[in-house]
Amino acid sequence: MEILSLVLFLVVCLFLLIGYPVALTLAGTSLVFAGIGIFFGVFDGSYLLATPSRLFGIVKNQTLIAVPLFVFMGVVLERSKIAEDLLVAMSGLLGRFKTGLGVSVVLVGMLLAASTGIVGATVVTMGLLSLPTMLKRGYSPSLATGTICATGTLGQIIPPSIALVLLGDVLSSAYQKAQLDMGIFSPDSVSVGDLFVGAIVPGLILVIFYLLYLWGVSKFSPSQVPAHGQESEHANVKSLLLALLPPLLLIIAVLGAILTGKATPTEAAAVGAIGSVFLALLKKKINGKNTQYVVRETTKITSMVFLILIGASIFSLVFRGFGGEELLQAFFADLPGGVFTAVLLVMVVIFLLGFILDFIEITFVVVPIIAPILLMMGLDPIWLGIMIAVNLQTSFLTPPFGFALFYLRGVTSHTVKTEQIYKGVIPFIIIQLCLLILMAIWPGIITWLPSVLYGAN
Repeated sequence: MEILSLVLFLVVCLFLLIGYPVALTLAGTSLVFAGIGIFFGVFDGSYLLATPSRLFGIVKNQTLIAVPLFVFMGVVLERSKIAEDLLVAMSGLLGRFKTGLGVSVVLVGMLLAASTGIVGATVVTMGLLSLPTMLKRGYSPSLATGTICATGTLGQIIPPSIALVLLGDVLSSAYQKAQLDMGIFSPDSVSVGDLFVGAIVPGLILVIFYLLYLWGVSKFSPSQVPAHGQESEHANVKSLLLALLPPLLLIIAVLGAILTGKATPTEAAAVGAIGSVFLALLKKKINGKNTQYVVRETTKITSMVFLILIGASIFSLVFRGFGGEELLQAFFADLPGGVFTAVLLVMVVIFLLGFILDFIEITFVVVPIIAPILLMMGLDPIWLGIMIAVNLQTSFLTPPFGFALFYLRGVTSHTVKTEQIYKGVIPFIIIQLCLLILMAIWPGIITWLPSVLYGAN
């Protein structure tokens, strides 16, 4: 019976790889397997009776309300041309330096990631805005595309990230389950805010590494960057401040409210949503057509997230009903090397799954299965969450299946070859793998700031 749980997982991955809708594949395949199991007497149908209560739990989950609010904020900022103004102003100020435009792309991408929290939106926006200019000024196609792809995936790790909101909610449930299974009936909790705080230092380190890489390229491989900088009519501090201050104040308001404990992530998301509308009004970018687009995109993305969550909930019930969780627990317990081997194996599996599954599917399908087992081994939930997030960020960059590569390929001209995009992201993949190794060796990179702010362990 336990083997059927693994067969179920493999069949789901197969259908997803073929291209069937994620939510319907998760729920439909699981129900078919449950029916087969009931017919042969190897599955207890009472497991499915928990489905209504689980769905009601999803609907009334206060943390998940942050998802449509953050999505709304991101879509509004995308439509109000915040990134375009920032890039023009910053590249104008830094354009006199050889890698000024590249540095501008990284810094604007960081702010855009913190504003929208959506990986695909950041990659597409930066690809449309900056790639033609970078190529025109003399950047090699591989360096330009690699920089844009890597910067776009910062939305995975820099708060307020949609990925961290979803991951935080799942890890909170997994952490409580792990403690209850260990006989701790007054369990500690981990929140989305904890993950936001834990992601700040790794996110900043990653940005610094990107900037150091660009500096290194200009010194040791100057043929990949322009021979000299380029002056611009926009090269003044005033235009930069006018473009920078509004989104920066919005980010500070959202994150500051969370970090200081003044608001929950959901309440802060509401502040961000309202603030983004005010910014759009100031820029006179609100009209009937834009409003329709924002509402439609927010509804579409939110519906996708919650439909996948419903399908994943049914999948996890059937998986557990076949004894899959006990099978994995026994497998991890028998691994040589203990916790180290278990974490390494899980990270490799998640990295590979990132080729065929989006972060939403992995968060809702894989993490609820493996996280309680790893947390029972004594791992810090904040550390585990950020490690998973950076790992997924790396897999989204990795050829040939990385999602960020597909996003950028879709908005680039045919003059840029696919192999040039693949070549360009390799150094950034190495940088992110180095960060993963550093966080594994020194967990304090993740846990230090939460411990200072909240006294977390």
